[in-house]
Amino acid sequence: MNLQQNLSEKVKEAIQKLYDATLDSVELQSTRKEFEGDITVVVFPMLRVVKGNPVQIGEAVGKYVVDNVKEIISFNVVKGFLNLVISDSYFLQFFSEIKDDEKFGTSLPSEEDKAVMVEYSSPNTNKPLHLGHIRNNLLGYSVAEIIKASGKKVYKTQIINDRGIHICKSMVAWQKYGNQETPESTNLKGDKLVGNYYVKFDQIYKEQISDLISQGKTEDEAKKEAPLLIEAQEMLRKWEAGDEEVVALWKMMNQWVYDGFDKTYKTLGVDFDSYYYESNTYLLGKDNIEEGLAKGVFYKKEDGSVWCDLTSDGLDEKLVLRSDGTAVYMTQDIGTAIQRVKDKPNVGGMIYTVGNEQDYHFKVLFLILKKLGYDWAQNLHHLSYGMVDLPSGKMKSREGTVVDADELIEEMTKTAGDISQELGKLEGYTNEEKQQVYHTIGLGALKYFILKVDPKKRILFNPEESVDFQGNTGPFIQYTYARIQAILRKSDVDLTTSITDDAINLHPKEKDLIKQLELYPDIIQNAANDLSPAIIANYTYDLVKSYNSFFQNVSIYGADSDLEKIFRIQLSQVVGKTIKSAFSLLGINVPERM
Repeated sequence: MNLQQNLSEKVKEAIQKLYDATLDSVELQSTRKEFEGDITVVVFPMLRVVKGNPVQIGEAVGKYVVDNVKEIISFNVVKGFLNLVISDSYFLQFFSEIKDDEKFGTSLPSEEDKAVMVEYSSPNTNKPLHLGHIRNNLLGYSVAEIIKASGKKVYKTQIINDRGIHICKSMVAWQKYGNQETPESTNLKGDKLVGNYYVKFDQIYKEQISDLISQGKTEDEAKKEAPLLIEAQEMLRKWEAGDEEVVALWKMMNQWVYDGFDKTYKTLGVDFDSYYYESNTYLLGKDNIEEGLAKGVFYKKEDGSVWCDLTSDGLDEKLVLRSDGTAVYMTQDIGTAIQRVKDKPNVGGMIYTVGNEQDYHFKVLFLILKKLGYDWAQNLHHLSYGMVDLPSGKMKSREGTVVDADELIEEMTKTAGDISQELGKLEGYTNEEKQQVYHTIGLGALKYFILKVDPKKRILFNPEESVDFQGNTGPFIQYTYARIQAILRKSDVDLTTSITDDAINLHPKEKDLIKQLELYPDIIQNAANDLSPAIIANYTYDLVKSYNSFFQNVSIYGADSDLEKIFRIQLSQVVGKTIKSAFSLLGINVPERM
């Protein structure tokens, strides 16, 4: 039983013995900074079962707790708040338990627990990844790592949208205007090369629309009759019919894109355990529609189309199969979810990392899967997130003004380099070492800026603001970590020395720091439950602020005794390990020197 549980039990016991009343729950919170104490019992809720003055009740309960809980050494009452002071020995005992625990805060999965599948990225193969994809990838990867750290088996996956008219647009444009260009011949990443032809298609298509309008066509007629679009539609028909030449072109260009994506994922530091391709999954789901018809989950209209009536659930009627028997996106998503559990039978839930414009789609999908009777459908979550804007405005990929992911990462590295040089942070480093650190700082700045914000909120991303060595930023936290490593390198003491729980008196700043460390396991669980990397990010910032306050107010090497010095260096070491652990859950590296 931990201290909080023990306290709750003793407070209930006090109310029972002192007032012959039963208290169902006890409200505990951290003591506010301006009062003496470490943990506060809120007295006001007790007035429901005990009549009297809250201050007098607090005094009586406080005395009982001090007499019956060895870790509590004194108390004070402020209005209806009972502030309890915890002994130094409790904090030192806790510290000795975590000091050498390399996995502190994290939990291992149990054999009985079901796995969670996290889907993220899911790009189209007609263009490179952009800033929106970066937020998607960072969120999905981080949530997967956090859930893993909370003690669950996790599978990371994505579904690649590798078929459809948008793919055929790039293919037609390359075939007509590409002069057999390849990634090798142009020295371009394959996703960029294919993306250029998607933009090229749009340019020519618009020219053709203008020409047709000048010949007397309406805009709607011109859009439908533009020769380039007709060619793309014909190519899609041939692809769906299995035309060998078209399929070979599709395979070649898609492989260029996959290779390009892989390089971006590697640079970004995200990975996947499995891939699903829409070209394989687009026929899935039709059998499940038949099954749903038999169960009465769906119904058929006179024209043969199949629908799901969700009006009694506050939604609308949803088409799941067209009258000609062809699937819609919902059909594929139903089939793909079911297929994933067939592929990984230990999966007990799924998380879809998709922008908030798809909120309604996922409400419908999850409800249909529940109605079909799948038990894992109770554990489906849409990790919905807002858009990312730059100060210059929104992005439009068709017009070639997209904020390219690779270019943004390069720009972040350059910005980190410029600011580091101005501050003289890396004197004595070789150019190669500097570039590596700039990359770590730049990428850390980008990731932290995006992940410290609640996923549901829209972000205005300012690259220069993110690479700041002060405030709630990645570089500020990385710099504190590097400072701790410098302290450890300078250390001349035996860090394996055990500090007994009565060996030293704790400075208030040391106590604050251990209290902050004590929160870490619960922070991981909370972040996993809420699917929010922001909880980890902001905890890490609070930990770093607490450490910096300790560093400025407590002399490490000027300690009064060798034991105090050893303890302070050990405390710095554990804080450093916790920063590194927390940042790894965000996919952020920490430099050993800065």
